[in-house]
Amino acid sequence: MNAIINLCHFCEIHGPRIVYCTQPLRPQEPKYLSECEDDETRRVKSPSVSSVSSDFSNISQSGIPSLPSMKNDICEGCYSVKKGFVSHDEGGQVSYVSTQHPYNPQVFSRIRQACIRSLSCEVCPGREGPIFFGDEQYGHVLSYTFYIKDSKARGLRRYYSILVVMMDKIYLLNSWPFLVPNLQVVINNLQSKAENVHDGEVSKRPPSDRVFTPSLNPGNLLHHRSSTKPARSLIELTNDKHVFELLHLAFVWILKSCGNRITESILEGPPTEDSIIDMEKIEETEEGFIKVFKKEEEEDIETFESITETDNNDLDQTDPGVPLIRNIRHLCQILGIHNFHILCYHVVIGNQVIVTGSQKALVKSVLSALTILLPKGCCRVINYSDSYQESWKCNFLGLSPDVSLPIHVMASEKFVLLEVIQNDQLDGSQFDSMDSDLDDDNFKTYEFKMSSPVILNEKAPTVLTKMESSIQNKNLSDSVLEQCFICMKEEWMNKVKVVFKFTKAGGNRSKEDTEKLLQVMGAKGEEQLLKFWMTGLSSQYRTHILSSHKGSNSKS
Repeated sequence: MNAIINLCHFCEIHGPRIVYCTQPLRPQEPKYLSECEDDETRRVKSPSVSSVSSDFSNISQSGIPSLPSMKNDICEGCYSVKKGFVSHDEGGQVSYVSTQHPYNPQVFSRIRQACIRSLSCEVCPGREGPIFFGDEQYGHVLSYTFYIKDSKARGLRRYYSILVVMMDKIYLLNSWPFLVPNLQVVINNLQSKAENVHDGEVSKRPPSDRVFTPSLNPGNLLHHRSSTKPARSLIELTNDKHVFELLHLAFVWILKSCGNRITESILEGPPTEDSIIDMEKIEETEEGFIKVFKKEEEEDIETFESITETDNNDLDQTDPGVPLIRNIRHLCQILGIHNFHILCYHVVIGNQVIVTGSQKALVKSVLSALTILLPKGCCRVINYSDSYQESWKCNFLGLSPDVSLPIHVMASEKFVLLEVIQNDQLDGSQFDSMDSDLDDDNFKTYEFKMSSPVILNEKAPTVLTKMESSIQNKNLSDSVLEQCFICMKEEWMNKVKVVFKFTKAGGNRSKEDTEKLLQVMGAKGEEQLLKFWMTGLSSQYRTHILSSHKGSNSKS
């Protein structure tokens, strides 16, 4: 993570001061930087330069201004370490260095400015807690201000802040949910130690000496400055001589862990519709830094979603003796080409697929294998339920074998029922009549029965024909087959987008116009599939197309 973490203190004599700084240094440091170090940082030389420093400013190699001298203008409260600490991450080729001040003088200037702002004007209600400020020129800052008890200070407490400074605003904001709780842990540890010291010192005083003095803040600094005693160091306040070593370890862990949270991924092209659906399913954090789209759903849907989640927890506890369907090709081998074709036909045109069986994990594996045939936006799955769920709630439904389908479903609904029956008397001969290519002895005691009241057209959807051809091509590995499916689904989702824009956002279109469009796209006769797959379009795409259509109408 290209950031610098700083501990700052509001000194009653010197005002806001940087007390401690931890920064990452990478192996590209010019030699002249080591010549700029003073005695306070001599022990932490490193053949690396902070990428943070290079992000903050581009410094010419011809000359560097020297660091501001603090030796004659420093007190115990403003002082942390003389030599500093260093930790090497050989895997990441990064050295984490903790010193009194940053190496780079221009970086120091920016950190100094952030320190002043965090302890004066940039404060949150109550003066304790996290706050964000900054700009593109001087960097962006996450500041967490807090008090530490001090029995000898005005108001019996000292004012501190921890700053996380970096140039990448979006990265810093998205790291807020991680940084704030972990900084809170560090702060609570310091406050707990200081409180123990404070209580011990107060208890040793006679009651007559326990006089409360007004708290010091930036507003009354000048009034009290002349009569103020020097602040005590953090080591004395916490009674921990290793406090800065512990801060070094904590800051290093935060920098490294925060950097590992967010990784870059190479995009080989525009995002697919499935990837957009995945992004829309990301839940928004409590702080609200991740923007998502959430479809408005009825309370009933929320109910079955919670049921599904509960059932999934039960499904995780699988019996190791229960066989599972590995993938779509494995399912084809078990069902046989004919039954598999009928089942997949129902899947791609949107009919409800109901799988019943006593083995929950096996039922789930069947449904999971079938979902690869559809875009993710079209998959509404209830893995296992003890009661029938309507088709508008889910198109993939796992049921207990004891559940009977309602009469209205048997009479009017479009569905296909696959029964998974276990019978220890079976020896595998039941698969002979299914032209099955079963080579798995684990399924010899299972029988698969399929039924449906729906009469399907003889001509199967084009995309299904291509998928079945790919499944039967033994030269394609499972991973290659999966990529083929992605390409096929994306091809037809693009056709779905054209039809959606043409019919929904293109004004009133006649049936003849729509048929001509389907003829041009090579999708004539695929209306049922296109209509169902249209329900899988992302909210982002729908909103974009409809808003663009409204905007064009208003202009005209």
